[in-house]
Amino acid sequence: MAPTPSTTVTPVRLWHWRPNPLRRHSDVVEGWIVLAIWTLAVLAGVVAGVLAAQAVDRPTRVHAVSAVLTDDAARTPVGTGGYDDGRVWAAVRWTDADGSVHKGQAKFFPGAPVGTRITVWTDANDRVVSAPLTGGAATLQAVMAGVLVAPSVGATVWGGGRVVRARLIRRRMAEWDEEWQQIGPQWGGPEWRKLR
Repeated sequence: MAPTPSTTVTPVRLWHWRPNPLRRHSDVVEGWIVLAIWTLAVLAGVVAGVLAAQAVDRPTRVHAVSAVLTDDAARTPVGTGGYDDGRVWAAVRWTDADGSVHKGQAKFFPGAPVGTRITVWTDANDRVVSAPLTGGAATLQAVMAGVLVAPSVGATVWGGGRVVRARLIRRRMAEWDEEWQQIGPQWGGPEWRKLR
């Protein structure tokens, strides 16, 4: 028995747009949808990444105020089970420019006496918050936000496009099945037997 020759399939690039008697309108539509999906996925990812980086990098509405310790700070730091910088939380008080008095908690070194002054950062609601990041740390945080957001947004757009494309493929297969139901039975006729 002679060996059967191997068949190689060469992929045809851009076949969705090339003239071909077997090409259907749905093939052209699918080609444009695939191109649009990739373009939108890349653009949406880039835009979302830039917007996320800008949102993180935008200075928040915090301002520094001078606060005073109202209780003696504990003598020994209490471990938090995670990051511990050796300082302890203690009660502080500060006065706004309009004369209103506020209270909160801030970190002090152990054993700090009542009346010790410290600069704390407060938000628009007069709550003590962390100091804003500056310099390299702020840049790194902004870049990381953009790097994390961009692929997820791009993947979401791409996934939505895949759903649309899958529906088009199902529709095309149904069309082929319908045509085969019409043409298939004719293959058994006398014309087909003559070709054998």
